[in-house]
Amino acid sequence: MSVTLIAAVVALVLGHLAQSLAAGVRHFGWYDDWLRWIDSRFPEGSFWRSRWGIVVAVVPPLLAVSLFQLALAEPLMGLGGLVFAVFILFYAWGPRDLDLDVEALASAPDAGTRREAAARLWPDGATPALDGGSLVEAVFRSALRRWFGVLFWFLLLGPVGALGYRLVALAAEGEASRRLSGETLAGARTLLALLDWPVAQLLTLAMALVGNFDTVLGAWREAGGARFNLDNRFLGAVARASVKCELAEEAADYVNESGLPGQSVAVVAGEVPELRDAMSLVWRSLLVWLAVLALFVIAGFVA
Repeated sequence: MSVTLIAAVVALVLGHLAQSLAAGVRHFGWYDDWLRWIDSRFPEGSFWRSRWGIVVAVVPPLLAVSLFQLALAEPLMGLGGLVFAVFILFYAWGPRDLDLDVEALASAPDAGTRREAAARLWPDGATPALDGGSLVEAVFRSALRRWFGVLFWFLLLGPVGALGYRLVALAAEGEASRRLSGETLAGARTLLALLDWPVAQLLTLAMALVGNFDTVLGAWREAGGARFNLDNRFLGAVARASVKCELAEEAADYVNESGLPGQSVAVVAGEVPELRDAMSLVWRSLLVWLAVLALFVIAGFVA
């Protein structure tokens, strides 16, 4: 079996089952310190303070990871490389557990608690919205940043890709973004949007396969998914449409089985039924990605 597939499955299982271990390992304080050190060394007008200055911060850690990756590729029949790949993917995954954050939001007893829980699904410093559609978008945006973006770039570039995506995401939207000047921050966000674009397209395709294909295709087209647009708004539109379609189908099934009004499904599902369906779609989409990866392994396209 492919090293890539083994690493992806092991990192996913560890992250889901060993949540205390994940919380203890996934710390990026060193990255904050690194950005602070760079910022203190480069004056105004330097490349660091330009739109693409983020490469100054990202390249050295990635160079170190790539050297480890090359050094561990052969020893012990590649076992060292496998362990290193699992560790880096596990480290870059998240960093927070998406299931726990969504569950905390869905079970929040009041508006204040719900707003506090929703803030964990929004970029650092952003004001969360509590309507169902915005929460659905937040779930899929978080899934893109925590799961699918890391996995996609890991599949393409190995540990370097996974860690590189995480460092760019932290610089663009995490606490580390506070260390960046205006132009450097803008460049980091543009780079993150570039990295996200192919991931968002493939995630949309997965949603079409596990959900209503016509609904997803229509929402994708209307939101400009067929054009190269770095705002990636089509993902949010597709997520809203998919969840709305699934809730409508569930309501229709509820009426057929019980004869009660379709609105009763919201009472049965909880105060925010969209969250449950959004997470269900995220998990099914992830399983599609892993299934496709397994097929690539069988066909010999993935090493």
